[in-house]
Amino acid sequence: MKFEGTGLDQLSAELNRLDDLMDQHGLIRAGQWDYERVTYDKKMEKLGEIYYLRIQGFITEGDAGGRHAVVQLMNPLLGKHYYPHGVEYGDGETFPEAIVKSCENTLNRLKKELEAITL
Repeated sequence: MKFEGTGLDQLSAELNRLDDLMDQHGLIRAGQWDYERVTYDKKMEKLGEIYYLRIQGFITEGDAGGRHAVVQLMNPLLGKHYYPHGVEYGDGETFPEAIVKSCENTLNRLKKELEAITL
């Protein structure tokens, strides 16, 4: 599921500041990056099912392995994990309303804080 109209895709920020802010909202970058892209995931569980809120971004200046990088964010995604195949983000997926609301709340709070540090 793609979250359209959040405004996050209009924002860019310095990578180190973005990492800190995302971490405060439970979105972890971990090893999900290369020199041109980054991915932040927040794991959520409900009734034995696992869901991930994912926010991706691409580097517009510098690189993710260097001391300076600027990240342009993309539209957030919500996916459901299927063991052992991975996470599905397709239109055919259904998500509990509580999970969707939690994601929307996280994205709204995140956007407000990102606007304060955006470039």
